[in-house]
Amino acid sequence: MAVKISHLGYKRLSRVIFEWQAADRASLLALFVVIEVSTHWLWCLMVWCFRDALDDYVNIHLLYPLWLGVTVMGLFSWWLVGYLSRTRNNCKDLDRWQIMLIVPYTLYIAVVVVMIGYSSLFAGVSLVGGAMLGMVLIKRRYAWRVFLLQVLLILLAIVAPYFGIDLPNLRQLTVIYPILDSPSYLTYNEVMAVENMVAAAIFKNTALGWDSVSALQQSSTLFWRSTHVYLALPKAVFIVYMFRTLLLILDDSKNEILLHANQDELTKLKNRRYGLTQMQQALMTVDEDQDFSVILLDLDWFKEVNDNYGHDIGDQVLFEVAQTLLQSLTEEAIVSRYGGEEFLIVLPDTAHKEAMAIAETLRDNISSHVVQTCNKPSFQVTASLGLYTFSAAERDRIKQEFAEATTQVTPQNRHTVPLFRLRSTKTVQATEAQLLPDRVCQCLINLADEALYVAKARNRNQVVSANELIDVQAMTRPSYQV
Repeated sequence: MAVKISHLGYKRLSRVIFEWQAADRASLLALFVVIEVSTHWLWCLMVWCFRDALDDYVNIHLLYPLWLGVTVMGLFSWWLVGYLSRTRNNCKDLDRWQIMLIVPYTLYIAVVVVMIGYSSLFAGVSLVGGAMLGMVLIKRRYAWRVFLLQVLLILLAIVAPYFGIDLPNLRQLTVIYPILDSPSYLTYNEVMAVENMVAAAIFKNTALGWDSVSALQQSSTLFWRSTHVYLALPKAVFIVYMFRTLLLILDDSKNEILLHANQDELTKLKNRRYGLTQMQQALMTVDEDQDFSVILLDLDWFKEVNDNYGHDIGDQVLFEVAQTLLQSLTEEAIVSRYGGEEFLIVLPDTAHKEAMAIAETLRDNISSHVVQTCNKPSFQVTASLGLYTFSAAERDRIKQEFAEATTQVTPQNRHTVPLFRLRSTKTVQATEAQLLPDRVCQCLINLADEALYVAKARNRNQVVSANELIDVQAMTRPSYQV
């Protein structure tokens, strides 16, 4: 795959990160090196074009070897762009070419930093930015080792003058004024610059006042600091843009992963795990005066649909029923595929009477929906629904009895005294799970499932309330304590 500048766009960059082969990513890194080296080459060209004006504070004699090195590095990187784009992903050869790209680049940057004059802005951007891009596009262990190498080289360049080692430097005039003041920029180099100034050709046999020296210093400082900004700022902006794009890619990937993790692929509803999670959150945040209703829906005779029409039509039925549910319910409702042909509907802040009306509407909408097929006659399906409403009054009673029961437990009798003293099995189940919301939710679903089982036994295509079943049972048998 040939690497082009157009590949730097948002969508194409996401393909680089997730789809491109290692050789293509290394080729893109080589292209970034070419872009950076091109800015250095243009700077050398600019200095050469204005060499007469800049001769006072730029060592033109050192410019030529630097310019030659910049040209060689640019040509080598450009050749690597094409070579890595065409090479196969041979791990052994690819590792070698990755090293041949980043090691010369690291040495090159160290030389440029030394010769153009150490700048924390330029060195910092080159150090951190290059390492971050390298870790994205090539093997991380290589990028990490080269990062450490570059740190070492920059540290050596900083401390070398203090040990009497003169490194080549294009800057030949960095005077401080007055001499006895504490220097504030490139401390060692500026102190030594006074001696360099005396030996400079422009000062031979010339009496130069401090005002003239100050003017030269200001011009030199402005030029070199502008140079450092020119070399560092575009790269910094580009790196920030790159990582902003990477963060957008990661956000999109995260959202896509969550979508697939939380969504049922067939019906496009929430899957069972995520539906239960949202149900728990809704139960924990419901107000004290609000009821909480749960509906468990199961399609009638769904196995016969698969047997007579095939599993593709069965999948179509599940999808169309799911869409019917979504269209019939408000956004506050939590709808998920509970398993097979079962659907779980959670209705926060919904009283029993209102929930029964909603369940009847769902049953009627499903039974009136016509499933169209290509080669076989159209047909309709029905559904049975079990409903349970966890009322606010019941929650208050459970909390009170839970508090009374727990106050009776001491370290001495906690193994013998029952934890809950309640009036029905239903209340026992709900209160016993008070410390675990997932168990509370499962208890509510179990009660709705019992009502669903009764609806199936009553010839299907109907809604049965677990609350009404519990009230009937309470009238036919005395309450008891556990």
